[in-house]
Amino acid sequence: MQRNLAGELVRLSALVKSQKKAYFVLSLGESSQAISQTVSQVSIIVQIPAQLVWHQVLRPGRAYVLTGLRVSKVRGQRYYVWMTSPSSHLMLLKPGCVQELELEEPFLEADPKPLPSPRKSQDRKGLKGLVRDSRLLHYAGTVTSVLNEPAGLYELDGKLVLCLAYQQFHSLRRVIRPGVCLELRDVHLLQSVGGGTTRPVIAPCLHGTILLRGFSYQKPGTRSSLQVHGASLYQHLVWERQLGLPLYMWATKTLEELACKLCPYVLRHHQFLQHSSPGNPSLGLQLLASSLDVLAPPGSPIRNAHSEILEEPHHCPLQKYARLQMPYCVPTLATLIKEGEHRAWASFDPKALLSFPETAHLPSCQLNRRLAWSWVCLLPCAFHPAQVLVGVLVASSHKDFLQLRDQSGSLPCLLLAKHSQPVTDPRLIGCLVWARKFQLVVERDVRSNFPSWKELEVAGFIKKRQARVYVQFFLSDALILPVPRTTLHSATPSAPYTELPCLERPHIVQSRLFLLSHKEALMKRNFCAPLGASSEMPKPALSFCVSGSWLGGTQRKEGNGWGLPEPLREQNKDQKVLLIFLGCSVRWFAVLHPGQVYRLVAPGASQTPVFEAECSSCMSQRPLELAGCVSCLTVQDEWTLEFHSSQDVSGVLGIPEALPKSSLTHLLSGNFTDSLVSFSAEILSRIPCGPPLTPHWMQPGNTGAVRRCVKLTVALETADCEFPPHLDIYIEDPHLPPPLGLLPGARVYFSQLEKRVSRSNNVYCCFRSSTYTQVLSFPPDTAVSVPLPHIYLAELLQGNQAPFRATASCHVVFISSLQLLWVCAHCTSICPQGRCSRQGLTCPTQASISQASIRLLVEDGTAEAMVTCKDHHVAAALGLGPSEWTSLLEFVRGPGRVALRFSGPGAQLESSASIHEPLTLFLQTLCTSPSVLRSIVLSFELERRPSNITPLEPPRLQRFQCGEFPFLTRVNPRLRLTCLSIQEPEHPSSLGAFASSC
Repeated sequence: MQRNLAGELVRLSALVKSQKKAYFVLSLGESSQAISQTVSQVSIIVQIPAQLVWHQVLRPGRAYVLTGLRVSKVRGQRYYVWMTSPSSHLMLLKPGCVQELELEEPFLEADPKPLPSPRKSQDRKGLKGLVRDSRLLHYAGTVTSVLNEPAGLYELDGKLVLCLAYQQFHSLRRVIRPGVCLELRDVHLLQSVGGGTTRPVIAPCLHGTILLRGFSYQKPGTRSSLQVHGASLYQHLVWERQLGLPLYMWATKTLEELACKLCPYVLRHHQFLQHSSPGNPSLGLQLLASSLDVLAPPGSPIRNAHSEILEEPHHCPLQKYARLQMPYCVPTLATLIKEGEHRAWASFDPKALLSFPETAHLPSCQLNRRLAWSWVCLLPCAFHPAQVLVGVLVASSHKDFLQLRDQSGSLPCLLLAKHSQPVTDPRLIGCLVWARKFQLVVERDVRSNFPSWKELEVAGFIKKRQARVYVQFFLSDALILPVPRTTLHSATPSAPYTELPCLERPHIVQSRLFLLSHKEALMKRNFCAPLGASSEMPKPALSFCVSGSWLGGTQRKEGNGWGLPEPLREQNKDQKVLLIFLGCSVRWFAVLHPGQVYRLVAPGASQTPVFEAECSSCMSQRPLELAGCVSCLTVQDEWTLEFHSSQDVSGVLGIPEALPKSSLTHLLSGNFTDSLVSFSAEILSRIPCGPPLTPHWMQPGNTGAVRRCVKLTVALETADCEFPPHLDIYIEDPHLPPPLGLLPGARVYFSQLEKRVSRSNNVYCCFRSSTYTQVLSFPPDTAVSVPLPHIYLAELLQGNQAPFRATASCHVVFISSLQLLWVCAHCTSICPQGRCSRQGLTCPTQASISQASIRLLVEDGTAEAMVTCKDHHVAAALGLGPSEWTSLLEFVRGPGRVALRFSGPGAQLESSASIHEPLTLFLQTLCTSPSVLRSIVLSFELERRPSNITPLEPPRLQRFQCGEFPFLTRVNPRLRLTCLSIQEPEHPSSLGAFASSC
């Protein structure tokens, strides 16, 4: 049965396309007032294709007549509704021309089986009390700006955000531009949505209506690539991922930031934003997928257009919302670097970098040297909101590290595939990297001339400061997305992002596998010019060399794989080779590591065996002999590298799985047959210092040129040693600045360092051109303080098995010597009465500092040791409090120096001043009093590090007299220790080994 209906158009829904059908809903009522005041209202579905054009001419508030209507039930819904038929007509209602009749049966009938109400979206779980209700209203305004056309975001009247994403607004996208007047009916107003959006948002759902009330006078402008691409991606977020408005606003903002970071030179807009298919998502969606899975887990109910339009009370995704706390932001690399530097310098406090008791006794040269280098590690959680690292991984022919790059610049990075494994696959170069877990390292270099510790708060003494910023992370903590190579090159020749290596291979190529055994440092080297080159003197070129062995002969490209290796010309010939990387081939430095197998790929005719050319690098024979190689080869710029798993190399045995290391015995011995050593170690400290062999004109107080040097103190990793030995490593020019990642707390593999022995028979190492470093692990995010082991002094006589630093409970037997003095803070000359006694030159500052040293003999029943205490530790050794120590130093300021020496217990005193002076008498009495000769808990380090150069002295026979009876016993040699701290024992009766045996 067909009916005719007449009335005023109260509401007009959006034109919806669903399941390959298009339709819209109009509601006719008896009143032109607000919907809530409508006495009677009838909803009519129009889905006949020829009648969809009515949507363009219908206007709410006008009266219409619809003929030929029928009652039907929408599949999956619980309502019977009116629908137009092919014979239906739409006419304006003319009063008096239509006869009103009462319906004999209800025009809308409810299904007796109501459907269950849709479950709440999972992204609102646990948000009771935080969920807000949006307001439903009408609004008329003018578009003042287009914020994001593909995402459906516009600005209304300069104060509101209009979001059309929850309607299908394809026909309006090219119409809406600044100046367009719109009337919005039954739209939702959401305030304080969060997620980076600060203004209120108006968003119509399928229940609402958008009416165009006025066109714009502005000429349509040329749309950018950002405005052209991405519409399908944003539709996917709304209609398939079912994002609520706060999360959708944040996602669009994040995608726009990413596009501005990477497009158009690093990536193309269409590649980044275009959503092709469910199985082939865009790069932008892949970057956000993991975050969206957490914030809006899959499984939310799919939007039903019929229910959203017809059901009363109204239900839609815009009805309820919760303010979104911004999960993270994606800053540009330049912004991240700038923020890192700002935080590093804001936290730079000279007093905090130095411990105060020790700082007060440092001369200016040592004080400024301690401040010359420091570092800060910033984690993503240190920023609010948290930062995410995004960029394209690139390699440079001028640096020894990889870089992350975006539109704003580049950021050096240090990568590890996983723990103790470096990045070895060259295919990672050019990939898009997304990392939420990383360490942003800021190394601070400061040049200052603080006269003494009292002026540390005066910023004017800092003459120059600079920072080195880089990032380090594990590939397992990052999302790596390959990017087609065609998108990596800039369309403009002047763009600064064209240094990315082109890794495509020509059709005719040849390759050869080689096992890399050693890599040297990247530095400028001299190479002889090839025949026919210019007669000008060649300049040093940035380069590095690797040595290894060929694995089989040359292979030719056959289809998608490689053919069988060609037979070698000389089967018995040694296959060791030296490869030289110059020019653009330097870009492979960061991915080449010893112990790995690589494939060297080169273009060329099939008859030209480029890898078997003799002396192609014109290097003299002597360096080859020293390197143990029979041939050398210069890697050309157009050649490429591929990583090859050693497990796939058939017929080749003996590929090492571990990095070569020197034995501990050889490392600590005086044998210099092989002075190059290799080992793994944990870095304990890193300080700028003078070179290990410093000439007289470079000593403190001299104004000559100063050579730069960095000293690393490391703890060697040994499997058979409970307490790892400590070693110093010196890095001088041209190896400065040091490679990335050489930070306290990091584990590093050092290869082919030069071993040396100091005048005091301490072993130390230096960087050389053959040195190679590989970071095995990053410093921990939080510093872990490990207490020193508590031992007996006799345990220090075990050589390499003894700890370098420890704690012992012992007793002070006697004081050997004591020295208190005031020196010039600049030249360290004695300062009697506070005035520098230096002859000739005048020091730029008149500041003086106090210094002190004491040598005392301690024993714990197992051995005895001579301990040297300096500066503030002297006060603890003498048992003086802070005020008493300060008063004693003030008494010494007059003479400038007081020194006492005791040759043994009860022996005569040797003093630099008269022994009858009150100060000397006081110190003599103090040094022999029970308050000094007492039980203490001593934390110490060995004065000389363990080595095999000077063997331990054997125990000696010594005679003791105990009353009338003499005793002859073996006594271990005295140990030499340096005090780290002195504490009073918890139990005064504790006497080390004697107490434990009672």
